[in-house]
Amino acid sequence: MRYFEARGLTVDYDRVTAIKDISIGFDEGQIVALIGANGAGKTTTLRAITALSRLKAGEIWFEGEQIDRHAPAALVERGIAMVPEGRRVFPHMSIRDNLLMGAYTRKDKAGVARDLERILARFPRLEERFRQSAGTLSGGEQEMLVVGRALMAKPRLLLLDEPSLGLAPMVVRDIANLIVEINRDEGVSVILVEQNSRMALRISQYAYVLETGRIGLEGASADLLHNDHVKALYLGG
Repeated sequence: MRYFEARGLTVDYDRVTAIKDISIGFDEGQIVALIGANGAGKTTTLRAITALSRLKAGEIWFEGEQIDRHAPAALVERGIAMVPEGRRVFPHMSIRDNLLMGAYTRKDKAGVARDLERILARFPRLEERFRQSAGTLSGGEQEMLVVGRALMAKPRLLLLDEPSLGLAPMVVRDIANLIVEINRDEGVSVILVEQNSRMALRISQYAYVLETGRIGLEGASADLLHNDHVKALYLGG
């Protein structure tokens, strides 16, 4: 059995099938990308994995344990954290309090304090503005904040939903480098949902292409970068 396996995931919304019979799997330490057009089912797949959307069919396995009947909070305790689309910070709370919200399931106060210091060292811009309201940050800084908040849960699997959305190209490059660093330095496996398909394929090892709720194509990311179908539809020719 692989480190993570989702088998035959099907989710319906109001009698409309959002994803049907989706299966993905990967080994520990990998970055895996889910790419596709708007409405293809990428976010629904992440919501199914994190128990935010109810499965009509399928099962999910993580580290040898079936987890598809766990509640969302239990999955966080189990080592799975998601950064949702849209940089959902708590705008009127300080950067400090936003980060500490990520550790709400933890009881090890000393460990939380150490991880807070470690995350501020990784994100010096957040440390500079530690007491400011999160709503005063730029889009790129807010993305760093929500990633840092997820890391406060000490995840072994991190799910990222459109982290580059709406950001300037130079900031997108920084976010891509950040994902690679977290994966490499902290040994966190990553599922990356991205409409910026070129970036996603460049930093991942394996990728799945979702097309209208199904997996239309999968393979090594380096190969998909040169696939004519992928280039025509998702990489601008």
